[in-house]
Amino acid sequence: MLFLGIDTSCYTTSLAGVSENDIVFDERIVLQVKSGERGLRQSEAVFQHVRNMQTLIDRVSLDCGVEAVGVSKYPRPAEESYMPVFVVGQTVATALSAAASAKLFYTSHQQGHIRAALVGNERLLGGEFIAMHLSGGTTELLLVGKMGEIELIGGCSDLHAGQLVDRVGVLLKCPFPCGKHMETLALKAGKGAISIPSCVRGLECSLSGAETKIQREYIGKDSGEIAYSVYDLLARTFSKLMLNAADATGKNRFLLAGGVASSLLLRQMLNERLRKKGLEVFYSRPELASDNAVGAALLCRDAMRHEGWYA
Repeated sequence: MLFLGIDTSCYTTSLAGVSENDIVFDERIVLQVKSGERGLRQSEAVFQHVRNMQTLIDRVSLDCGVEAVGVSKYPRPAEESYMPVFVVGQTVATALSAAASAKLFYTSHQQGHIRAALVGNERLLGGEFIAMHLSGGTTELLLVGKMGEIELIGGCSDLHAGQLVDRVGVLLKCPFPCGKHMETLALKAGKGAISIPSCVRGLECSLSGAETKIQREYIGKDSGEIAYSVYDLLARTFSKLMLNAADATGKNRFLLAGGVASSLLLRQMLNERLRKKGLEVFYSRPELASDNAVGAALLCRDAMRHEGWYA
């Protein structure tokens, strides 16, 4: 019995399958971005998704029978949330579910991220906690309820965490997406003389000023020190947000999801800052932090089991 998940985000085409107990396959293709560019137009991303989906389907075996299909239909679980890239996944999911006479479930990219992050952190299921979705398109604080319901309570007012990493990375001549390359630079250099002020007010933060300061004052200096300063800034910003959120909500359990949360350097910095602060911090498995369809597949399985965590 196979539960299929599909996700077509801004930069990754993903297809995953889970059984009753395991992840059977997790296939992804990162979209191609030209050197020096900071992203893709939606039309170009849609074209690449269409091409990639056939490649991914050819890689896997669906012979065991598909019980249900879960697909990310929109970025966030909100009425106004929409991006053309997700239409590709929805179209493929509709066709596959019809061909297999399988049930079809819709979810959001964000819900998929949180559900995937709960793999290995299942003790959070059934309780309330705060999730931080940290990626190139989202930097949000989310209050997650016992049945998986999500309430937006804070986040970034301008530039997202992944955007800052990628924009500075492009300036430093790193390939896009820049996260892994920026982390490598930062680890080689270690802490230097560069320190970027953090801007946090309550449950909101701002990162655009950091980008401007780096562009004006630091480009041309040691690239490793610049990269390290970006992660140091993010760690200081996120730790302040988490402490403020704990005070505002009374919740002390946090789950970090999204591509930026896959950084081991960022995790180390956050752990150092939050030590002895009374918070329990859970992280997505690094391989399930970046964009994937595992979360959509798991939400699909949850729906079939009527366990609450479904779209």
